Amino acid sequence: MSQPILSVIIPVYNAEKYLQETINSILNQSFTDYELIILNDKSTDNSKAIIEKNAAADSRIVFVDKIENIGPARLRNEGFETSKGEFIALMDADDIAMPDRFSKQIEFLKKNPEIGVCGTFYTLFKLDGKRKLIALPTEHLAIRTAFLFYDPIGNPTIMLRKAVLNDFRFHDDFVPIEDYELWDRMSAHTLMANLSESLLDYRWHDTNISQTKIHNVNRALRNLRLAQLQRDFGITSENTNIEGYLNAFDFKRGLSAQEVIATIDASQQLIAINRESRIFDQKILEKQMNQIVVRTLRKSKEFNKPLLRYLRNEGKPVFRKVRWFDRILIMFKSIF
Repeated sequence: MSQPILSVIIPVYNAEKYLQETINSILNQSFTDYELIILNDKSTDNSKAIIEKNAAADSRIVFVDKIENIGPARLRNEGFETSKGEFIALMDADDIAMPDRFSKQIEFLKKNPEIGVCGTFYTLFKLDGKRKLIALPTEHLAIRTAFLFYDPIGNPTIMLRKAVLNDFRFHDDFVPIEDYELWDRMSAHTLMANLSESLLDYRWHDTNISQTKIHNVNRALRNLRLAQLQRDFGITSENTNIEGYLNAFDFKRGLSAQEVIATIDASQQLIAINRESRIFDQKILEKQMNQIVVRTLRKSKEFNKPLLRYLRNEGKPVFRKVRWFDRILIMFKSIF
């Protein structure tokens, strides 16, 4: 085929149950000038046969069949290297793209040349028919600020300009949140946007998450937060209150009184740093961080007089944001 405008990348591993439905949602797009790069990660089910059948019927499909399992991060990176299009779109092997997804994203990117990465709202759906719209920040500054607290970009909704990709790649060290880490890292180098329309159905699987995966998520998230602190706030992992800074981003239940004080102190310092640097949206940062520290305070495992003394002095700006009933309860528990 001639040089396509768009390259679509789908990593596949044992996805036979939903793979054909996903491929159909791409082949039925209103926008047709694309190549579909499907990378099979040595699946042990019928995925390979499904891909081969579709590739034989449609010349736009590029089939990459791996002889060893390398994981989705490396598969997507290989897709980046293989891609020929001006734009690159990502998909997962069990999701469904709306028929106008590609046309609407390409139209938006062409009209807004300053935007390098474009996501969309998406809809979670379950086998029982339940559906839930996931709305996300739409403007770059709000998106970049949100990365400090959660991932505001749906990875399988992404379309980006290949020109902004440069050397950016998914890192195995951050699996299974490698997408969160990549888009956060890129947000400091290119403008991002989300279209305020659900253009993807995201299949929600009710499966148990193993303790190993929970451990890997927590490990990767900690490393991501440490990178954010150093890059955006100038705070290194050697800082004596590093745990307080980390807790200011992610709610922790059952902290000691001293840990709560350290978290409140850290949150106020981060807010003050951004007031000077203006890297993030100040209003969003303050609202999100204050919500976290107020909840951290309410769910502390202990209350004592030193904590109450702190809340009446240095921590007063945060204590004022606690509901009056909870303030009374905290004072009572701290005294008695």
